[in-house]
Amino acid sequence: MAHPTQLGFQDAASPVMEELLSFHDHALMIVFLISTLVLYIIIAMVSTTLTNKFILDSQEIEIVWTILPAIILILIALPSLRILYLMDEINDPHITIKAVGHQWYWSYEYTDYEDLAFDSYMTSTQDLNPGEFRLLETDHRMVIPQESPIRILVSAEDVLHSWAVPSLGIKMDAVPGRLNQTAFIILRPGVFYGQCSEICGANHSFMPIVIETVPLDAFENWSTLVLEEA
Repeated sequence: MAHPTQLGFQDAASPVMEELLSFHDHALMIVFLISTLVLYIIIAMVSTTLTNKFILDSQEIEIVWTILPAIILILIALPSLRILYLMDEINDPHITIKAVGHQWYWSYEYTDYEDLAFDSYMTSTQDLNPGEFRLLETDHRMVIPQESPIRILVSAEDVLHSWAVPSLGIKMDAVPGRLNQTAFIILRPGVFYGQCSEICGANHSFMPIVIETVPLDAFENWSTLVLEEA
C-alpha cells in the first residue's frame, strides 16, 4: 500500500507491474534527455550567434529535428507495445474470478468452485482491528494462491466502476452488461490494497479492494471453510 509522503510507485507484486516500472524509468530518462537538450539549445540561441539566418534556415538542422523525434517515438513505442501484449496475454489460468461492482461494494464469484461467492464491504472505522487500514480494509478479502495465473472477469451491476490494484499494475473498467477481463500472477504472499478508480457516486471512495495471497494449501483450506459456512 502507499505510505505518507511517498513519491514513487508501490512495490511491484506482479511481473506486469515490474515491466511497467521499468518502462516508466525508461520513458522518464528519455524525457529528461529531451528536456536537457531543448534547454541547452534555448540557452545557446539566446547567448550566442546561433540565431543567425544561416542556422535557422539550415537544411541539416531540419533533417535532424525531423529524424530525431521519430527515433525517440520508436524507442518509446516498442517497449510500450510489448507491455500491452503482455497485459493482454492470458495463458491457462488456474482460477477465474468474477468481480462485480455495486453501489458501493464489490462481490466476487470463484467460477471454478460451486457456490464460492461473497460480497466485500469496507470495514467501518469503529470495527477496525489493530494494524488494519482505514478506508482500505474489507470484511471479506479476495484470497488467491501465490504464483498462480489468475483471470479476473470485471463487470458492474449499476454504474461504471473500475477495479484497480496499483501494486499489481491492474486497472480495469467495470461496465454494466459487459465483461472485461485481465490476468495477473502475484509473486509473493501478502495483502495488496486497491480502490474503485471510477467516480461512481456518493460513496465512491468507500469501496476498497483487498487481495490476500497465500500458499496453495492455505488457499484450499480457506475455500473449504468458506464453502462449509455457505
